[in-house]
Formats: sequence, C-alpha cells, structure tokens
Amino acid sequence: MDPLILLAVDLVAISALVFGLYFPRHRRRDLLIAFLTVNVGVLAVSLVLGSTAVGAGLGLGLFGVLSIIRLRSSEVQQHEVAYYFASLALGLIGGLGAGMGWAGPALMALVVGVLAAVDNGRVMRRYRRQIVVIDRAIADEAELREHLELLLGGRVRAVRIERLDLVNDTTSVDVRYELHHAASARELVAS
Repeated sequence: MDPLILLAVDLVAISALVFGLYFPRHRRRDLLIAFLTVNVGVLAVSLVLGSTAVGAGLGLGLFGVLSIIRLRSSEVQQHEVAYYFASLALGLIGGLGAGMGWAGPALMALVVGVLAAVDNGRVMRRYRRQIVVIDRAIADEAELREHLELLLGGRVRAVRIERLDLVNDTTSVDVRYELHHAASARELVAS
C-alpha cells in the first residue's frame, strides 16, 4: 500500500481516537497533545525506518523505549495508558505497514474500535475504584469492608489498606466495589 495512503489513514485514525473518543470522554488536554505528538513522531520515524534496512526491529525497540519513558509518570491512569499505547501502535502500523496491504488500515480500525467499545460508560458501569480516607483507624479487614460498603453504597470486591494511621486515627484504602444499582445517566456523564 502507498505510504501516503497509510499516512492519511493514520491521521484519520489518531484524530478519531483523540478527538472522537478520548477528549470527549476524559477532557485532559495535556494528554491529547501527548497522544497526537507521539503518534505523528512515531509515524515519521517508522516511515524513515521502514525505508531502510534496519526496519521493524528498531521500530519495536523505539516503541519500547518510548513506552518506558512515558509510563514512568505518575499522572497517567490505566485507561490513559491504553490510549497512549494505541497512539503508538497507530503510528507504527502507519509507518511500517506499507507491505501489509489493507491489513494495516484494518488493524488501525481494530485498535480504535476496541477503545471505542470498552471505554464508555456502558461497559462494567456498576464497577468503581476509589482511594478513600476514613476518619477512623480500622485494622480489621472484615470491619473495614462493612464500613466501606455502607459508605459507598455497594459491595466491596477488593480492598487494600494503603495507610493505617493510629496516631491521627485514619485509614487510607484503595477499594474496588460494585454499586448495588446501575449507575444513573447523570453518574455516567460525570464519570
């Protein structure tokens, strides 16, 4: 396939990913810029690498190095990591997929389609994760689960005590829970 067609398909795919999916759902402008820049940068470098004898091995190495550098940031949440990898993958497919025919654009569509399908308010909408600070020091896990279920209005599926402060009488926990009822439309819009 003509590299210019792949370039155009990549630009359409990354635009759909960041402007059609990520930004309307998550509203982080800083990551929108990062996703676009990483995609176009990886696309440009992989186009150059694809025309040399070095090729795909170096491209995959670039993918790994960029991933390690970016993922060291503590600001990135797991769903944002998925978008980050998707933008990298789209750039690599666009830059190195010239010999793939229509499989390259199909893979790009698959990447964007998977994120569209799973990153919305309808998939697993009753499940939540919160970091909670309780104004009591609770060391007993059964008592902690019971307290959290009353506080959060759902069934606690997993709890991990992050900090138990006996001096200040607080407990910080990472809790994953399921709401007793399906989330309302207002809750879906807010999340």
